[in-house]
Amino acid sequence: MILSFRNLTLGYEAHPAVHHLSASIDKGMLVALVGPNGAGKSTLLKGIMGQLAPLEGDIQFGPVEKDDIAYLPQQNMVDRSFPITVQEMVALGAWKHMGAFGRLRSKHKKQVAQALQQLGLSGFEKRLIGSLSGGQMQRVLFARLLVQEANLILLDEPFTGVDSRTTHDLLHLIQHWHEQGKTIVAVLHDLEQVKSHFPHCLLLSREPIAFGPTADVLTEQNWQRARQLNEAFDENAVYCGAH
Repeated sequence: MILSFRNLTLGYEAHPAVHHLSASIDKGMLVALVGPNGAGKSTLLKGIMGQLAPLEGDIQFGPVEKDDIAYLPQQNMVDRSFPITVQEMVALGAWKHMGAFGRLRSKHKKQVAQALQQLGLSGFEKRLIGSLSGGQMQRVLFARLLVQEANLILLDEPFTGVDSRTTHDLLHLIQHWHEQGKTIVAVLHDLEQVKSHFPHCLLLSREPIAFGPTADVLTEQNWQRARQLNEAFDENAVYCGAH
């Protein structure tokens, strides 16, 4: 087990967004996190990252340290007006090796160059991130993940607003990470993509609907229940306590 949720409830100002989730993710699993819009998927990733404290229950980590977790937020959460180059953005992935005020050593510079090459970004080093297309920016963010070398990788809507060629290349990289034994949890919307590339799936609709092999989770019955629960959810509901 690398990640475990025990009766986990997460929310904002005592209004719960994820209810009573109990599940365990084993080391090396490739998991798609799916559900209707507003089902609590991004909230769960924020809880794992410690950006939200549980209202109830807890999140337990197995053999992984906090600095061994890589998090890719939704692209609209990245401030692209900040004057930083592609090379500098990717180099931020080496922070745990350098420290907050460390200098980029030759080893790290080589890692950055290799990551840029692997993502098809050689020649983009001095470009400001604000000048990039959506697909190019996502490649930069994945290059940063490569440099970070984390064993638990959290991806929030990694293919939204991205062209099909970039999506193909990033899916190939995710598969490579999976073959290396890394643990990946990704928020996704394209269910055909999930069925084709993600062996395990967690279906959320504010509360857990199903978790397990993707073919067993993504049934019409489960998806219908998820939609019904999401439509019936009261945004102003207060935290309900023990369950």
